[in-house]
Amino acid sequence: MERPAWAPPGIDISVPSVSRIYDYYLGGSHNFEVDRQAARRAMEFLPGLPKIMQANRAFMRRAVRHAVAEGITQFLDIGSGIPTFGNVHEIAQAETDRARVVYVDHDPVAVAHSRAVLAGDDNSGIAAADLRKPQSVLSSPEAERLLDFSRPVALLLVAVLHFLEDADEPYAAVAELRDALAPGSLLILTHASYEGIPASQETAGGVVGIYRDIRNPLVMRTGTEIVRFFDGFEMVEPGLVPMPSWRPDGTGAVDPAEDPYAFSGFAGVGRKA
Repeated sequence: MERPAWAPPGIDISVPSVSRIYDYYLGGSHNFEVDRQAARRAMEFLPGLPKIMQANRAFMRRAVRHAVAEGITQFLDIGSGIPTFGNVHEIAQAETDRARVVYVDHDPVAVAHSRAVLAGDDNSGIAAADLRKPQSVLSSPEAERLLDFSRPVALLLVAVLHFLEDADEPYAAVAELRDALAPGSLLILTHASYEGIPASQETAGGVVGIYRDIRNPLVMRTGTEIVRFFDGFEMVEPGLVPMPSWRPDGTGAVDPAEDPYAFSGFAGVGRKA
């Protein structure tokens, strides 16, 4: 297999990567055939997976604009993946020239691409750190350089918590991050769930099996379990809802009848009191 120039040295390009599979679903170009094969296998079970990812990104953009409208100019995006068009720093910087963005990922591919994309942008950075170890995120050089935790921060956990198994103690990780945030901070979150998927749980489970096969277990949680991540936050209206239902802005309104896959899983925003 020929190694593209953009592939960081030392990366095993024969093993699928969650962030590159996500990039493929979004129509990006930073993925390998091994990633595309895994994605296509998953789409045999749920052909609407790209629609789910697009709804996820559209929600993220609306939530970032909401955060800026609330006066927040600092963003901490954990599990950020490979930067694609319309990422957090682009959306936030288009709204305010005071935006500061720290991306965090533990995938070396995502980190390397982020560094390339952010080169020359003094107001954004990428930290190689792991959500399972919140202190590694909070004490990263990028967070210390760009973020002032005495002021509100928008914490983005978008399509990442479902890759943490219960043994990883995801609720404790989110609570530790919450405790580091100033009052008025926002938690912006999406999470996969069997609820809302226009397919049987058995069929959707085929996708879960594929992620397990590539050693990235996908944990489907119920709406009740997902709401628990907002402990210590006040839910912003309309609460925890399917992604297109969170404050649709009219530019990309989604009709459930035409695009049922987009209503899979949940999204929500919470404000720390």
